[in-house]
Formats: sequence, C-alpha cells, structure tokens
Amino acid sequence: MSTTTADHPIVAPADDALTRRAFRKAIVRLVPILMVAFILAYIDRTNVGFAAVSMNHDLGLTNTQFGWGAGLLFISYCGLEVPSCWIMYRVGARRWLTRIMITWGILSALTALVTGPDSFYSMRFLLGAAEAGFTPGGMFLLAAWFPAHYRSRILSWFQMSVALASMLSGPLSVACLQLSGVFGLAGWQWLFIAEGLPAVGVGFALLFMLSDRPEEAGWLTAAERTAIAQAVAAERRVRPVHSFWAALTDWRVLMLAGIQFGFTIGSYGVAIFLPLILKGHDLSATAIGWLAAIPYLFGCIAMALWSGHVDRTGKRSANLIIACLVGAVGLVTAVVFSSLTASFIGVCVATIGIAAARGIFWSIPPRFLAGLGSAGGLALINSIGTLGGFFGPVVMGWLKDVTGSFDIGLLLMAALIAFSALLALLLRLVLKQD
Repeated sequence: MSTTTADHPIVAPADDALTRRAFRKAIVRLVPILMVAFILAYIDRTNVGFAAVSMNHDLGLTNTQFGWGAGLLFISYCGLEVPSCWIMYRVGARRWLTRIMITWGILSALTALVTGPDSFYSMRFLLGAAEAGFTPGGMFLLAAWFPAHYRSRILSWFQMSVALASMLSGPLSVACLQLSGVFGLAGWQWLFIAEGLPAVGVGFALLFMLSDRPEEAGWLTAAERTAIAQAVAAERRVRPVHSFWAALTDWRVLMLAGIQFGFTIGSYGVAIFLPLILKGHDLSATAIGWLAAIPYLFGCIAMALWSGHVDRTGKRSANLIIACLVGAVGLVTAVVFSSLTASFIGVCVATIGIAAARGIFWSIPPRFLAGLGSAGGLALINSIGTLGGFFGPVVMGWLKDVTGSFDIGLLLMAALIAFSALLALLLRLVLKQD
C-alpha cells in the first residue's frame, strides 16, 4: 500500500506479523543503548554550563573566555566530522561508535584537571575531536535498519536523548557539585569525573549490542533479517545520492545544513548559559539544577507526540517550519517579559519548538541519501549545523560581557531560528518539485 503527501511518497511494507515482530526486536535492541550513549555524550558536551557556576571563579574565567572554551569543542568536532564518517563507513558504525564513546569518556573525565583558560581551551578542543562522527554515525546506523514509515519516530527517539540529557543534567550536575571537598576535589571536578567515566562502559556495550546491518544480526532469525532488509530496500528515494563527494555538493544537503545551523545555535546558546541565566535571578544551585530540567521535560513530550504526528501524515518539511517558528517565538517571549515566571515559560516554549525541530529534521535526509552518500551527507549536515554549537556560546558570552544582559543574545538566537524556518520553507518547495 502506498500513499502520497505534499512532502514525499510513503511506501509501507507488507503488514504481516513477521515484519512487525522483527522491527519490534530491532527497536528494543538498538534504540535504548544508542539513546543511553547519546545521553551521556550530550551531558558530557554541555555539563560545562553547570560546572561554570563555581569553575569560572576557581579558574578566573570571564564570560567571554568561558564561551570560547565551551564553543571550541564544536570547532574540532565539526572539522573532523566528515573524515570521521568516511572512516566509519569503512570500518563499520558499530566499531567506530565504540571508539568514539571510550575516548570521549576518558577525555571528559580528564577535564577535571584543567587549571586555567589555556588548559580549558585545549581539553574542550580534544573532546570535540574525540566525539566527531557520533551523531551522524548513530543516525546512519538507524537509517540502515528502519524505512521511512518508522524513521521520524526512531530518529526522534534518538534525538530525544538531547532533551533527556538536558533534563537529567541539571539535578545530576548539582548533586556532583555538592561533593566539593571530597578527597580534596572541587565539586566541578567531581562533575566531570562522575559524568565522563560511564561513557567508557557504554562504549564497550555498544560493541556487543549493535549490528551494522540487518543481515549481520545474529539475534534475529533468518526470516526476520530478510523481512527487515527487504523493507529497507523497498523504500523509494527521490533523486538518490550514493556518492560520498556528490552528497557534499548537493543543494538539498547544503540547505539542510543551514537549517540545522540556525536551530542548533539557539539550542546551545540557551543550554550552555541557562544555568547562568537562572543564577542571575538569585536562585540557589539546587533550584537552578531542577528548574533547568523542566523545559527539557516538555521538549521530550513534544518531540514524542510531534514525531508520531509527522509519521502519520508524512508532512515533514511543513512541520519543521512550524517547529522552528515556535522556537523563535519562545525566545522572543523570554526576552519581552522580564519576570522569572514569564521568561521561563518562554524558554519552555522555545525548547519545545527546538526539540521537535531536531526530531523532524533528521527524518528528511534519508529521503534522498543512500549508502556512502548517506555517510557523507549526514556528516556535512551535522558538521556545518553543529557549528552553531560554537557560535551560540561564544556570541552569548561576548554579548553578555558587552551589554551586561543576556537579552540581545537571546534575540539573536531567535532571529537565527526564524531564518531556519525560512530555509525550511525553501527546502519544502525544492522537495515538492522533486
């Protein structure tokens, strides 16, 4: 059975018990462990915001220096994303994701040893180099397992890890900060150690839990492996790109990279500085940790519900436009209203829009990327888009030092997310023409 939407055709496989059972087993086996890995990776990427509550004073960091250090991770991450994904395609996502998690966890824990701006910059740069390729690698593996009518939900669950990590990071980081003085270490040092080392264990778990393709999964029966492989192979792609290098110059890939850049700069600009924004309202560290988790709880709920709606309707690009606009409106609301309650509601609305956009967004590239082209295209999209993770903290920190307020920075983040909505509209016209 097939249906057609304004965005693209959706081709559903035969609705038989064997296929449904095979996909259920694949979901249970692959999705939870990848979500745990992504949660740990994202916590280790952004926990520096909570560490800053005491670390900046201990190390003598200004807001600008902290913003540069927080953002440097994304320079090395983005610079090595494409070559990392090329290696991943050659050695297999399972092995490469394992390597990423182990080295990432070790370096994250070693961040506890930084002593000033220079060592802080160096460690953040090395962290980015270690993690390069993780996000597109995870999505590449999932795209090899799940066809279009599953993909929005599966990739949204994977991307939901970002919201879950942000929700868990606050209370967990605050608890770590309370360990200040234990064995002579500061609370922010315990934070990096306690949140970094678990990634090493999960890295080894990936090696045993994952399978690169359905055909290699010994935990499925032969009939189940065939059913999944046939469902994935039967998916229709519009003007498919199979070449690694052709994917790097495809206009659809470049437009998607611009879209992700816009909502990512807003996401990290807010996520990294939210603890410091809340601290400006004279809240305790405990209150900051718990309040910072609330927007991401709403983001998780919105992502799950919105992605299910997208899979049912197929209107991916249209919903991406709406989600970006919701994110922009939320940030503007957070600035316009000066009270803590109204501003916090604005941040929650913005998080809902950004979280939903992230889940919807990653279901679009596999519509036309395949094989080695998928590895290259996903890597380029994520590397350019994730540069927003560098510019967001740097610009927010600099504008805070210059103006004495976070308002101008938040308005700039809102404008860039609105620009993503405009690019998504143009992309919709291109995909509709295809």
